Amino acid sequence: MQLTTYIADLLYRYECVIIPGFGAFLTRYKSAHIDDTSNTFHPPSKIVSFNKQLQANDGLFANYVASVEKCSYETALQQIRNFTAQISKELSEGKTVTFNNIGAFSLNEEKSLQFEPLQQQNFSTSAFGLSSFVSPKISREVYKETVEALEEKAPIHFTPERREAKPYLKYAAIAVIALSAIGFGSLKLYENQVQKFNLAERQKANSLVENQIQEATFVIENPLPVLRLQLPKHAGMYHIVAGAYREEDNATKRLEQLREKGYAPLKMEPTRYGLYQVLYASFEDRMEALRKLHEIQRTENADAWLLVQEIQ
Repeated sequence: MQLTTYIADLLYRYECVIIPGFGAFLTRYKSAHIDDTSNTFHPPSKIVSFNKQLQANDGLFANYVASVEKCSYETALQQIRNFTAQISKELSEGKTVTFNNIGAFSLNEEKSLQFEPLQQQNFSTSAFGLSSFVSPKISREVYKETVEALEEKAPIHFTPERREAKPYLKYAAIAVIALSAIGFGSLKLYENQVQKFNLAERQKANSLVENQIQEATFVIENPLPVLRLQLPKHAGMYHIVAGAYREEDNATKRLEQLREKGYAPLKMEPTRYGLYQVLYASFEDRMEALRKLHEIQRTENADAWLLVQEIQ
């Protein structure tokens, strides 16, 4: 199933990937750790779980499928519906459905959905492709006892050696210190002169600017009337999309239809695939955006979806 590959791609980037009408894959970060019992080193990872209760379409999966397959959003959504219908059919027949590189689904005796994640797969990019490995425990006490036994058999004696003092080195060191002190004093004097010069030039420049500002006058004889425009403001990164259109004229018509219904819609710039997206509204809070999305899907547009993106 090609769509399972797209799900795996999104799990590397996001903590929640919702499959509309089926459920959601959730990831939880787990830091690197060591298993003392088996001497196994584990890299940082993301643990994958599944929640069947989260089935509302947030637009993330469908939008990604549309961008990869280079098709419209509606076509991608239909592919996902066919995908989930096939999975439900196979599960009802008692089969185990495997998602490549993610895990396997099955029904238990009570017909409840069970998910078994693939333990070898790591969706954490901070692991840099590292896998778990086993390292034997280092036994330091054995080496310590061996060294102590050798020292008892063959003790090592250190004999201090006196070195002859060389008086000319003392005079050379005094000369180096004197030259360093002279050089440091000259450098400090030069720095003070440079700072005084920079301060004087800065004061001259400030006086010249103040004089020019005081001499300048601005007179407006006939001021223009104030023009006030009321423009719809779309702030936040959660946007409810009414549709994505290949032709700009169709997007403009949809924009006018939403205006007549009392919305303050916005037509976005074309995506890299040439699609013009028309927005109902934008929100800064995710839960508020989801509530409005469910209201629009229930009352007038079942195919509306949520776009998570920063817009200018």
